[in-house]
Amino acid sequence: MIALRGAEEIGRIRSAGRIIGATFGLLKRHIKPGVRTRELDRLAREEILRLGGYPAFKGYKGYPANICVSINEAVVHGIPSERKLREGEIVSIDIGVKYRDYFADAAMTFAVGEISEPARRLMQVTKKSLEMGIENAVAGKRLSDISSAIQKHVESNGFSVVRSFVGHGIGTGIHEDPEVPNYGKPGMGPRLEPGMVLAIEPMVNAGTHEVEILDDGWTAVTADRKFSAHFEHTIAIRDGAAEILTV
Repeated sequence: MIALRGAEEIGRIRSAGRIIGATFGLLKRHIKPGVRTRELDRLAREEILRLGGYPAFKGYKGYPANICVSINEAVVHGIPSERKLREGEIVSIDIGVKYRDYFADAAMTFAVGEISEPARRLMQVTKKSLEMGIENAVAGKRLSDISSAIQKHVESNGFSVVRSFVGHGIGTGIHEDPEVPNYGKPGMGPRLEPGMVLAIEPMVNAGTHEVEILDDGWTAVTADRKFSAHFEHTIAIRDGAAEILTV
């Protein structure tokens, strides 16, 4: 069942989203060669708590950290550690926040120092595919119109969309109905209605779309070990353009 949220509920999700936006602003200043990923996790937790939220991923299905930090070929769910960031890498950070019993979720991929042109292009295409998905998140359209727009942009630029992980509804739970794939034919699935709240999150690989899970039970990496990028926003469906809540 897909929930339709009222103004007060969306307001709480927006508040959670603003905490995420502020946390990304803080982390961006610290992402540089030599920084340990566990330090980014610590900084994120302190900022989220300071702003009145709670790290939604901590303890979720046993996840051991406050944020996900996925480097290079890691697609999603990378666990922060003593590992230091290195010049030329890309790092995807996924943050979930709970605020007054409501959730928001967002992700961004960052360059660590100077990166290669192929890596930069991967990031640009992934971010643009998210924007195109959001442009299609309009009341009256179908859910797969979002998915199709993302896939078309990604594949027309020579990259692949991950199929093993998808976007999702969000509200009083971190993951709710419906699933929001990043691939599919247009004109399929539920009709979008005002009040739906979705986390749209293209995960885009430089090579194959296939992924593998590492021995830690969490970190998903590309099967060919080529780079992957990840961008995500929580949005509310409106009568006109969707409202981005995680800024």
